[in-house]
Amino acid sequence: MPTARGDHSLEGQLAFNLPHVEASGRDDFLVSDANHAALAAIDRWPDWPNRVLVLTGPAGCGKSHLAEIWRRDSDGHRIGIHELTVERVPTFLDRNALVVEDAPGPNLDERAMFHLINLARETKSHVLITSRTDPSRWEVRLPDLASRLKAAYVAAIGGPDDDLLRGVLIKLFADRQLPVDELAIGFILQRMYRSLGEARELVAEIDSRSLAEKSEVTRNLIARVLARREQPEEG
Repeated sequence: MPTARGDHSLEGQLAFNLPHVEASGRDDFLVSDANHAALAAIDRWPDWPNRVLVLTGPAGCGKSHLAEIWRRDSDGHRIGIHELTVERVPTFLDRNALVVEDAPGPNLDERAMFHLINLARETKSHVLITSRTDPSRWEVRLPDLASRLKAAYVAAIGGPDDDLLRGVLIKLFADRQLPVDELAIGFILQRMYRSLGEARELVAEIDSRSLAEKSEVTRNLIARVLARREQPEEG
């Protein structure tokens, strides 16, 4: 019979040696060589060398998670780049801290971005921007904005390494009270697309399939989920 969820301690089954950030609002953030420098930049606030920090890295590397840690610490607002307009800049900075996600985007309002950076300097506010690319590579037309972006404080997150992915997978399974062993984790690591977002989606699908089949999380079940996710979508 399948084992009831929660009957086994995942921590007892798996050795989990990744450092874990214990401060408030950070209990889900796992630290590895891939993101250690970026976390250090976040923790340097409010003593950043510039009022603007640009957090860069590939999709699914944890930029938004780090940005949310800082937003909570700073009690700031959080917006998508598409929400940035000249008229709304003062409102966005009324708490002296702002996260802007997914810059530069397809239709960057350069005047608004320039105004935001200038007003942050004037009001001694701080702005954290997330982006997949270094700001020096953004195709901006305003020379003054390009100059401001080149002066920004930049912290990069690398693609997740094995230690980070292993830790994330372990925690995701534990959060769902899904008992898995080290062999299952290793099996997934060898075959999954290497992104934190993919890890979340994969564990969610494994959980869903396990519930639907009223089955334990076996290697066979995991293999079927992985094979299904590798199949190209029709249409």
